[in-house]
Amino acid sequence: MKAQRYGIIGLRRASASLQSTAPKIALPWVLARQIPLAGSFGNSNSSHGARRLYSQSPGLKERLSDAAQNEASNPAMAFPCLDALETRSATLEARSLSSGPEPAYTVGDVEIFRYEEPFLLDWGGVLPRFEIAYETWGQMNSDKSNVILLHTGLSASSHAHSTEDNPQPGWWEKFIGPEKCLDTNRYFIVCTNVIGGCFGSTGPSDIDPADSQRYATRFPIVTIEDMVRAQFKLLEGLGVEKLYASVGSSMGGMQSLAAGVLFPHKVGRIVSISGCARSHPYSIAMRHTQRQVLMMDPNWNRGFYYGKIPPHAGMKLAREIATVTYRSGPEWEQRFGRRRADSTKPPALCPDFLIETYLDHAGEKFCLTYDPNSLLYISKAMDLFDLGLTNQESAALRRQSGSLTEINNASCSLTLPDVPYAERTDTETQLDGSEISVPADSRPPQDLIAGLAALRDIPTLVMGVASDILFPAWQQREVANALRLAGNRNVTHVELSEEQSMFGHDTFLLDLQNVGGNVKNFLG
Repeated sequence: MKAQRYGIIGLRRASASLQSTAPKIALPWVLARQIPLAGSFGNSNSSHGARRLYSQSPGLKERLSDAAQNEASNPAMAFPCLDALETRSATLEARSLSSGPEPAYTVGDVEIFRYEEPFLLDWGGVLPRFEIAYETWGQMNSDKSNVILLHTGLSASSHAHSTEDNPQPGWWEKFIGPEKCLDTNRYFIVCTNVIGGCFGSTGPSDIDPADSQRYATRFPIVTIEDMVRAQFKLLEGLGVEKLYASVGSSMGGMQSLAAGVLFPHKVGRIVSISGCARSHPYSIAMRHTQRQVLMMDPNWNRGFYYGKIPPHAGMKLAREIATVTYRSGPEWEQRFGRRRADSTKPPALCPDFLIETYLDHAGEKFCLTYDPNSLLYISKAMDLFDLGLTNQESAALRRQSGSLTEINNASCSLTLPDVPYAERTDTETQLDGSEISVPADSRPPQDLIAGLAALRDIPTLVMGVASDILFPAWQQREVANALRLAGNRNVTHVELSEEQSMFGHDTFLLDLQNVGGNVKNFLG
């Protein structure tokens, strides 16, 4: 019998029909189970039950009567979250008819370093030339020995602290200044925007000098090491022969380690906070999902959205996913619990719980303040990060053998697998066929130990946070252990417990006492 909408009379007829042909078959409509009917399911009291339900539920009979006349039993739900999305799309479309919809991502003055020669990249691409946007604080001493290079995270700009030209508070405002973590009375701090980004350094939204068009997804794949090599071109331009320290958190913590590996004789100290020496599957997976929701936004247009409506919906969702990984469950339990934004209203499918409104707000703030293509390229650079010796040697060979012919012919040939992924057990197999378990805190791989051997003479502070789910604390333990096994006798490893900080990955932005205090003590 075909499922359809029934009124009360229709239900009785359907029940009788079903009972005569197949007494054990339940009715397809849920109300047939909720409201017992005369003659249904062999229940002699079902008619009385239906009358009693009517008397206890005022208005139910009228609603069902309306349904019998093909009218909806309930009103359509409102979706203010989608209304806001459509309004933003309309606004961006109107703007595109005049000045173009994409925002100006760089706010405030920055200094610009220009490198006018071809710059070969790890994966065979080339930048004919590039620019690095940067900001500075403090005074460089006469021999230029007090310079600290501060590396940024994925979405941060060079604006780590306010300046005269840009008085807006920076992302590390409380950590930089006289007598602070990065003491401007003693050090000259330089913070750059990475290549591939959108805050003044060369990235996908910039113009390709070869054809005067936006790079878009013709921009070459970049790596963390490419970013660092570009930064050291800036330092050469500033006349800095050796850094006092290379300091970074999150992706910046990757860069600070890479700086020591690439330029061991030019780095005096390393601070790596909530970073890693190689990306691991969980963080790769989370960044992959962000890229996927962004690329599935029709407005992304394979990266060629400049001058049109940008993929703001995909960007908003990507940021919401990212925000889940930036904080911790214990913090959100205390901060939000199960509270709803307005408990006097019925539940909604748009943001309803406080935690949902928090994520929604995070996505709204971000979706038009960062170039979508930059998010794709920089997050991919994080995924590719691996300071193991094999990866370093392979990248060096690709750069050395790079030529414009090879680069121009290097179209992506990657295809999706024909065979679905087959699940594996939680063990690996040794050469002799026996199985071994692989705990997270196992000895670092020899390839990574060999890759970090260049840091054996560089004092290094490695900090982790127990509540961090994006860069779990065992990854910082892996870095510290690999450094020690590589021969570094001056490794300081600090791990903040959940009692000390429950802010997860974002602890490096918030915990001035524990993060700032340890960094200040280490720098001396």
